[in-house]
Order: sequence, then structure tokens, then C-alpha cells
Amino acid sequence: MYLKKIYLVLLLLVIPIIAKAQHAENQNAFPVQITTSNGIIEGEFDIKTNIQSFKGIPFAQPPIGNLRWKEPQSVINWNGIKQTKKFGPRGIQSNVFGDMGFRSDGMSEDCLYLNVWSTATSSSDKLPVLVYFYGGGFAAGDGSENRYDGENMAKKGIVTLTVNYRLGIWGFFSHPELTRESPNHASGNYGLLDQNAALKWVQANIAKFGGDPKRVTIAGESAGSIAVSAQMASPLSKGLITGAIGESGGSIYPTLAAVPLAEAEKTGLEFAQKIGASTLKDLRAMSTFELYQKSIGTSLGVFKTTIDGYFLPKLLPETFEAKQQAMIPLLLGWNSEEMTYKALTMGKDINNETYIQKVKELYGDKADEVLKLYPAGTLEVTEQSATDLAGDRFIAYSSWKWFDLHRKNSTQPIYRYYYSHPRPEMRDNSLEAGLAGGVIKKNSNTPKAPISKGAVHSAEIEYAMGNLASNKDYAWSEDDFKVSETMMNYFANFIKTGNPNGDGLPVWPKAKNEEKPEIMVIDVNSKSKKAENDARYLFLDKEYSKK
Repeated sequence: MYLKKIYLVLLLLVIPIIAKAQHAENQNAFPVQITTSNGIIEGEFDIKTNIQSFKGIPFAQPPIGNLRWKEPQSVINWNGIKQTKKFGPRGIQSNVFGDMGFRSDGMSEDCLYLNVWSTATSSSDKLPVLVYFYGGGFAAGDGSENRYDGENMAKKGIVTLTVNYRLGIWGFFSHPELTRESPNHASGNYGLLDQNAALKWVQANIAKFGGDPKRVTIAGESAGSIAVSAQMASPLSKGLITGAIGESGGSIYPTLAAVPLAEAEKTGLEFAQKIGASTLKDLRAMSTFELYQKSIGTSLGVFKTTIDGYFLPKLLPETFEAKQQAMIPLLLGWNSEEMTYKALTMGKDINNETYIQKVKELYGDKADEVLKLYPAGTLEVTEQSATDLAGDRFIAYSSWKWFDLHRKNSTQPIYRYYYSHPRPEMRDNSLEAGLAGGVIKKNSNTPKAPISKGAVHSAEIEYAMGNLASNKDYAWSEDDFKVSETMMNYFANFIKTGNPNGDGLPVWPKAKNEEKPEIMVIDVNSKSKKAENDARYLFLDKEYSKK
């Protein structure tokens, strides 16, 4: 009797916990199942949105143990039904950027999962497909972030995916022993190979979700955009994609460009020796925690993509100049304030004297030419010029170069945008915009951020993907939702047809191979105009071509 009482008490305690867990699931959804090439998965169909969603689908084996620093391996088929109703774990990363909000199931080296949203009613619908790669400097980010959520793009009739890939030392570490053990005599680029594996998964499976494997557009922002340019250049991926969208960034010096394999191996070997790992076996024997602790002090971008002779046979400009890239339509652009002027001044305020001195330090006898392109003047003019120069050096030039290379070395339609709509004020005055689009908590030591002069790096993501409402940091207005609808429709049209134009939108001409090609300025009142700042990029092109 006593044991029965204990059992009843325990049962009464457990029932509410189970009920709470069940209540946490989507109350407007019922289970849906799809048979993939690896087995049956169970996701959800939401009766309010009419969207099927599948979260945390494995597209490769967990890259753990002896698979750490190996190409993604094919998923092992499973029996029974795999639950795919919540996001998988995100890759191991430190807290680098303040604007990342995750819904992932924690963090793990076991992170190779993707997510699918679809409005298809049958596998014969053949809807266009969008595969989105997140940004974060190849050191942070995740497919579960609200700003990349695929629901609203799916409502436009597009099967939408977000894809996880390995980051930092787990995704971009090279070492001579890794190169020797590889059947392809390559190392590094594991994060990019993860993306390629996801694209192969799409070819094998997306028809089951109502998607058309012959209409797959890849897109990404910042590191995600750099990855898109690399996938276009890779012989492994170019047959898997039919369109590309780049938001701020190409894999071109000085923006996270690939380095020779020997250089990356040297970096990896020196790092291994520094942390007391004399062999690859020692490195693989380290726990996740130990490797994280030992790599946390390395600077952002120390482990780089590589010219490995396998995924990337050449530098991106060499591939495009040889006309060996994916010959597909391309839509790309960048923002009006990709970087604050304080990136030039090492965080200090600016005046004419300090600005001119900095330009002379950077460009020597070319300083006068630079000052014609980025002139000093009133404080407002000088701040704007310094902001433009910082943003061009950071990421705008590499985006322009990617655009210029594809325009000159393909017959494909190319569309360029300039995103200039600034975000509104933050709702919480204890927060402040941080470097390159992040959000930071103010304290007595927080340096005051310069007043925004335009659209900061990463600001366009929620607009392009229709996810303003999920970002509670900003006081969105009707104008913001208008800009979002415009940008989202441009993207959706391009994904569907390779052309962003459509009913109710300002006409966006293709960029021709001419001195001042057309560019679409995206703002409250979007309009196309002739490019005005290309002289800046032509100057930087000459400078960077010497590197």
C-alpha cells in the first residue's frame, strides 16, 4: 500500500511535466511524414499557415570522433520514423555576434542538419527551391536563427531550406596529415563541403517535399554570401544550382578569400604545435571542450578556406576569368553602411587631420587619388567618406568584384542592388548597435556608436526573408514593412524565374557590361539608376590585384 501511494504521488508529479511538454508543441499542427532516401521523417503541418515544416533533418553523418575534419559522409539509413519537429544542434562556436538569436537544440560537433518549409500539397508540385546559408564570418551562426526562418518565403510558393555547416576550427582547419589522409589530397573547406553535401541531399530528396531539383537557388549573407560565390566557383557544386543570390560578400581578397593549401597547412601545423598536439591523432583525441578552450583565443578568420585542388581548384577570380564558374543568373548587392568609420580609426572619433593621415598610412603616394574618391570636407562629409572607405575595404569591394567578374565572363542575367534603408530606433534604449550589425548591451565602458549613416551590415536579412516581426529589438514601421515586401518579392521572383521583376515592383534592369551599369537602390521608394561609385571599386581593384 505504501509503495502504491509513492507511485501515485510520482505519477501525479510526472503527468503535469508531460502535459507541459506536449503543450509546448505547435497546437495548430498535426504530424506529416515523408520518406527520404535515408528513411521516414515526421514533421508538422500547420493548419493556420498551410506550411509543412521539417526541422533537424540529418544530411550527413555526425562529424565526430574519426570523422572530425573529414568530408561529410553519407547518412546511414535508419529504420522506423525519425522525428524532425525541432531544430538540430548548432555548430560549436563562441558568442561572437550580438544579433544572433538561436532556436537550436544546443551546440555540438554533431551539427549537420537542415530545415525545410514547404506549401506543396503533393510531391508533383515542382516548386522552386531556395537553400540559404547563414553568415557569421565562418565562425558563428545557425540555420535556426529567426531572421533566416523559411516560413514567409515558403508562403511565396518556394520550398525553403536553411542549412547548418561546420564553423571555425571544426569547419576550416588544415593540416599536412589531414591532406595526406584525404582521398582527394585536400584539407580545410569542411564547412563548404557540408554545404555541397546539403545540395546533393536536395537533389536526391527535394521532390518529395514538392520542390523541383532543377530549380535550386542558393543564397546567403556575409560569410553565407561568400560561400555562395565559392559554390558557384566549385566544380563540385556548379551542376547542383540554377541561381545565386549574394548579400554582401564574395570570396575575394581582402574578404575571407581562400588561401593556398600550403599556407593553411602551415597555420594548422603551427596551431597544433602551440597547443601540444604533435599528431593528428592527438588532435582528434581532444574533447570538444578541450579543443574549444585551446582555440578560443585565435582571431576571427585565422582558419581560412583553401585552394585545395578539390573543392576550389583556383582563386575565385581565376575561375571566373576562365569562364569555369556555374553559368547561372546572379542577383547580388551590398548595404550603404557596411562598416563604421571607426574601423579605420581604431575606435576613435574622426576629423580631417586624422582621416587624411590614415589615408596616407594606408595608400602612401596614392593618397591624393583616394582622397578624390573619398574626399575630406565638412565633418559630415569626412565621416561619410571614412564610412564608405571602411565598408568598401571590408566587404563592398569583394561583392562588386564578384559582380564584375560574372558580368564580364558570362552571358547570364545579372542584377545588382544597393540596400540603403536604415533600421529604425531600438525599442530598448539599454541596447546599442555593435560592430558589423551586432547588438550589444550598453554599460559605462561601451563606446558610443556613431549615428547610423545608412543600412548597416546584415540589416537587410529580416527584410529580404520577410522576418521583421520576429526581431523584437527594433520599432518597425509601415515603411519597414513596405521595404521588406519589395525586397522579398524581388528575391522571390528571381528564385522562381531568374528575373526579379514582377507586377507592382519598380523595374530592375539587368546590369550590362558597360562603364556604369544599372543598380537597384532598395529603400522606401526603390528605384533603378546608373552606378555612381564604381570608380572607387576600379581603384581598389588595381590595388588589390597587386596582392
